[in-house]
Amino acid sequence: MLWTVPQHLQKGWYRFIFFFFSAWAKVELTMHESVEVYLGESAQIPCQYNITGTNSENSFVMIQWFVRAVDNNSRVRIFYGDVNLQIVDKNTDYSDRIMVISDQQGTHLTIQNIQLSDEREFFCQVNGLAAGNAEGKTHLRVFAHPEAPVIEGVLTGISVTHEVPSKVASCEARNGFPKPNITWYKNSMPLEAAPGYVNILILVTRDSGFYSIQSTLEYKVVKEDKDAHFSCEVSFFVPGAIRTVKSNSINVTVHYPATMVELWKESPQGFVKEGDTVELRCQGDGNPPPPFIFNREQSSGDVLILSPVSRKDSGIYQCHPVGTDGYTEVKGEMQLTVHYLDPAVVVPKDSEVMLKGEDLTATCNALSSLKTYPTWYKDGEQVGQGNTLHLHDATYETTGEYICEVSVPSLPALHTSGSVNIIVQGQSSSIPSHSLLFQNVSTHMKLRQGFTHTITVISDCQSGSSVMSRLVRQQHVIMSFSACVRVCVAEGSGVIIVVIILCLLLLAILGSVIYFLHKKGKIPCGRSGKQEITKEKTTKDDIVVEMKTNTKNEEAVLLKAVNGDKKSHNDQVRIGCPYFLM
Repeated sequence: MLWTVPQHLQKGWYRFIFFFFSAWAKVELTMHESVEVYLGESAQIPCQYNITGTNSENSFVMIQWFVRAVDNNSRVRIFYGDVNLQIVDKNTDYSDRIMVISDQQGTHLTIQNIQLSDEREFFCQVNGLAAGNAEGKTHLRVFAHPEAPVIEGVLTGISVTHEVPSKVASCEARNGFPKPNITWYKNSMPLEAAPGYVNILILVTRDSGFYSIQSTLEYKVVKEDKDAHFSCEVSFFVPGAIRTVKSNSINVTVHYPATMVELWKESPQGFVKEGDTVELRCQGDGNPPPPFIFNREQSSGDVLILSPVSRKDSGIYQCHPVGTDGYTEVKGEMQLTVHYLDPAVVVPKDSEVMLKGEDLTATCNALSSLKTYPTWYKDGEQVGQGNTLHLHDATYETTGEYICEVSVPSLPALHTSGSVNIIVQGQSSSIPSHSLLFQNVSTHMKLRQGFTHTITVISDCQSGSSVMSRLVRQQHVIMSFSACVRVCVAEGSGVIIVVIILCLLLLAILGSVIYFLHKKGKIPCGRSGKQEITKEKTTKDDIVVEMKTNTKNEEAVLLKAVNGDKKSHNDQVRIGCPYFLM
């Protein structure tokens, strides 16, 4: 290398050469291997030297600073000088950014406003003439923080059925220097590339000297990854250390088929009764939730509505995801029971007539799917419990409506009722055949009510027959008299006598009419059988009276009653009264 001695040093040149050969001397130089600095800051590169074997204070020292060229094949001087004189070379990248400070122990190169292009080797050369020369270099390292990493997960779901790893997310760190690195994490555990399971793709770009790195994670997801959190971490160099910055965590959507299906009754809560609206819901653990098919009703969707339900809707219901058959194990199943309560059946039905003193057993049953609780009521008061009601030694107070209310304690909404009417009557007795009694009543009687009991008197009126015809010139009238009495007698034969007297009064009136006609000669007496008078010609205005009588046994019956043949007040008495047709 050609080295030029400055003009002001040329006068003593030969003296220095002589000194060089007259004494042994050596230059020792020390420099840092590298100096690290942040972008935009100032860097100081020290160059320490020592001249041995001579008096260093009287030694001449020439210092030069060089920098590695961009092409990396040459170097460029940027400074030269000694202790007294410092000259910065012009027309270089450092002409206005460097400053050199030198003393007897060394020199310091200061570079201001560090740029990315300053990432080079800087050389320090010390020439001591008679002591020789020495050279050292320092690698200036420049650092720039990258931007915080940005992670983006895929927006669409990832299916576990994919045979190869699928893209999960991408992570990018921009404008760093030197080139940063990206590491992937799943649930805080680092992921490493594994063929068929994990692929990590790296793309590095450089713009204006800065590095940007983009990493793509491809991962073969499984169902358990639905809850996994993925993140990326960028690591980069700083002066004297390595720093890391972690991204936010993301969760990806994992699509997987259902492995479990559940079917349950959404409403109503508790027992189901006939007439309710039932909602069955089917749900599986698949993602996205698949539509379901209900095999019993052949309905699709995740909800089956039954309205209104009846007992025939009871049974086993199943649902399974669409695309699978109903025989796979991936299905939901439940038993639906629709409870019911049929109308109460009361035996005897509607009404029952019983005699005083008799016993009666009434039953009440209602078919139900749950345990029932029958209760008997009469006039609003409870008279019995259970399916059977026993009535012993019936009295008239036993008469009334008996209501059986059937309830279901476990399902109060179910209830029904039935009823039976009980009629208690006195014991029946009969009166002998009727008899007709004609009696002229010339006295008056006052009747008063002594006591009251309830009996039933039925009249079987069978009139005798006696026919007579007679011409009446005034008008032709057919008169019909019928006397039938239905009386409720309260106590024995006393009431019967009252009834008979009433009949006799009617007969007395009729007898008076007949007697009057007899006196006038209109009615012949003492004749039996049927007589027909044809001597006189009749007209439409004539009155014809025809009478039929049959008094057999009637008089005997009536007299027997009058003479005090007593009946029980519980007897059912049938009294026959004669019919008169005129």
